[in-house]
Amino acid sequence: MKRWVGHAPEYLMEAALLAAFMLSACLFTALIEHPGSFVPVAIPDADLRRALIGVAMGLTAVAIVYSPWGKRSGAHLNPAVTFTFLRLGKIAPADACGYVVAQFLGGVAGVAAAALVLGAPVIGHETVNYVVTRPGHAGLVVAFAAEGIISGLLMFAVLTMSNVPRFNRYTGLLAGALVATWIAVEAPLSGMSMNPARTLGSAANALSWEALWIYFTAPPVGMLLAAELYVRRRGLAAVLCCKLHHENSERCIFRCAYPHADVAPAASVRGDYGPSAPPTS
Repeated sequence: MKRWVGHAPEYLMEAALLAAFMLSACLFTALIEHPGSFVPVAIPDADLRRALIGVAMGLTAVAIVYSPWGKRSGAHLNPAVTFTFLRLGKIAPADACGYVVAQFLGGVAGVAAAALVLGAPVIGHETVNYVVTRPGHAGLVVAFAAEGIISGLLMFAVLTMSNVPRFNRYTGLLAGALVATWIAVEAPLSGMSMNPARTLGSAANALSWEALWIYFTAPPVGMLLAAELYVRRRGLAAVLCCKLHHENSERCIFRCAYPHADVAPAASVRGDYGPSAPPTS
């Protein structure tokens, strides 16, 4: 209980940041796809409009990672990401639980907020539909495989970039670029989720539960496999922390081994744990 109270700010940040992402997704989708907007008239090509949504959401992801709250919470925003770092031993189980609960609540709250802003006729229109993720015409198997692949590629890229201190500051840019690319290229196959909380946020508001199991299983499976591959190649010690952006002076509540030679004392950056002592669960 003491840990949950002490780390509650980070949990609330995770909820708020995913809510902001979902609000952005709904607003941009409505702007770009709803027939009442000028965009479908100006850009009749559906693939180009989807690419524009991808750019908007990629930039949203970048802004979140580099925001003060994103730097502090680590900007997981995704239970599959948090669960993978739990498996890697970089987050305490109690904190992982707090993050996952916050992420699911944030996903639901973000879409609900968008419904208030846009109104039911707009957000419920078939071109927006609460930005629900559902399998494409290729079917469930293809959707499952596609979700697993893009989730795994994202996690492998994040681990590779974030655990090299001289490149860590660019992790958010890489993650944003991948989000934009997957929306533009992969979305027709699975709807492009990679995130159980993102999918549930839309599903709960739209009361649409189609193939929900895909988005609760494929992303964590893909990310766990990617993490296993990374650890087999680099070793578990190569995983320094589970913040996407660590080149900052914000508190870190994780089991952190990230070097901050220019910051003293080290514990001021590494929160409760100091430079080497991991927390107890």
